[in-house]
Amino acid sequence: MDVILAAAAGSTVGLGVLLVLLGARSSVRPSTQSSTGLWTRSRQRWTALPRSRRWWFGGVAAATLAVAIITGWALALILVPAVTVGVPLLLSAPANREVEVLAALDRWVRLIGTSLSSGKSIRDAIFATRHQVSPVLNEPVSRLCTRMDQRWHTREALFALADELASADADAVVAALAIASAKGGAGARATLGAVSDSIQARLAALREVSAERAKPRVVVRQVTFITLGVLLGALLLNPQFFAPYSTPLGQVLAAVLAAAYLGCLVVLRRMTIPAPAPRFLRSAA
Repeated sequence: MDVILAAAAGSTVGLGVLLVLLGARSSVRPSTQSSTGLWTRSRQRWTALPRSRRWWFGGVAAATLAVAIITGWALALILVPAVTVGVPLLLSAPANREVEVLAALDRWVRLIGTSLSSGKSIRDAIFATRHQVSPVLNEPVSRLCTRMDQRWHTREALFALADELASADADAVVAALAIASAKGGAGARATLGAVSDSIQARLAALREVSAERAKPRVVVRQVTFITLGVLLGALLLNPQFFAPYSTPLGQVLAAVLAAAYLGCLVVLRRMTIPAPAPRFLRSAA
């Protein structure tokens, strides 16, 4: 009975902390309405979540309570949410912003090259293609056009764009655009054609590297899911197998083992995320 009460209390506290965090996130936004209580704001934030997300949080809370009752572990109130949330996050494929930005720049350079064939300058081509760029470049290119509208020199406006993108590959593309803007005419089209070919080669190399880096992550994901499945099966079929971990020393050992495994996953994720190449282009600002 003590274990059941402790597990129920812990789950209630965990749900309360979740609601407090959700409420805190919503409280940073300015509101014209009168101030409401923390519980009311948290409840409003909770109801604003998609139904699938609320079901997921409810499932995690139910699983936490069930594991705590079956095993008698107070540690399960922390361990189960950490594993349920942390493991999928650590084993998911990291976003490859470098590839996304470079692919968007490739499309934009091709659009500018096509626009140049109609007799436009680089500056005019940038304005003509501003609404055709990929979503990742929407805001940076809009700010680039705003700067040029404010009588910035095209070269300096492009360098400011490079600062926003903060990518060595983007620096190479922006530098080529700056050179093309100074050349004009056929020289600009030839420069952009060479830049587009270079981007395609670089994209192919980056995608190949990304595919190779994904292989160990797939293996570790499979091993992790098999391990968790075996542990869950043992928990359901033979709860006494985990009886030694219900002692204070066992709780400490379980926490150390879980922290070690999660730490290994953190190291693996950091190894699969390449360090950004050093930039070489800086604006005067």
